[in-house]
Amino acid sequence: MPSYNNLEKLKTCIFSIMMQRFTDYEVWIIDGASTDGTQEYLKTLGQRFNFISEEDSGIYHAMNKGIEKSKGEWLYFLGADDKFSSNQTLLLCFMLREFANEKLLIGNVQYSNEIKFISSFTSKLWFKNTVHHQSVFYKRELFDNVRYDENYKVLADYHLNLQLFKQGIAYKKIDSIVAVCGGEGISKNYNWNLYREEIQLKTALTSIFIKPIFYTLGISKYFFRRVF
Repeated sequence: MPSYNNLEKLKTCIFSIMMQRFTDYEVWIIDGASTDGTQEYLKTLGQRFNFISEEDSGIYHAMNKGIEKSKGEWLYFLGADDKFSSNQTLLLCFMLREFANEKLLIGNVQYSNEIKFISSFTSKLWFKNTVHHQSVFYKRELFDNVRYDENYKVLADYHLNLQLFKQGIAYKKIDSIVAVCGGEGISKNYNWNLYREEIQLKTALTSIFIKPIFYTLGISKYFFRRVF
């Protein structure tokens, strides 16, 4: 969980974890040297809650630090603005389900304005980001040889998910709301950096013959947002 100077929402987020009926978990809060009392609060948490507080270079740098610290079989990345949808979220996702070769568990999210985001891990991912980051549980082994690419400051999670889709990683889709998200995140600012990264990550993962399509699509989406 990346965190930086967001104490009150962080408390709500952590409370939603504490209330989970499924308790076989560990939490790593990667705090970016907050100055709002976050560090003092984190010191009061129980043994399942671990933290480090030091400067970092952004959200994905913090997430990569968390991956290094983690010991669990599955990893989940929860923002300090977010919270689990109910006290049964982890129970419904894990204790009541069987897994064969699946390495991704993909649900859905709901924004605080009650709009739902239904994640879809299909070929549509090549055209738009159809997987919400807070809807996905990742098998820890997926990160044995990969991390979030910190060259992407806005869309590193999109880049990772597109890589996994391209590799044909097995997944299980569940029709459940995993998290309630406080906002639409840094990837919804719709500035040029967003579309520039989208073009870069798609062209990096495809053949030279397809690259022009993604250049055209990215630029067109940017101008559409600027106009409308």
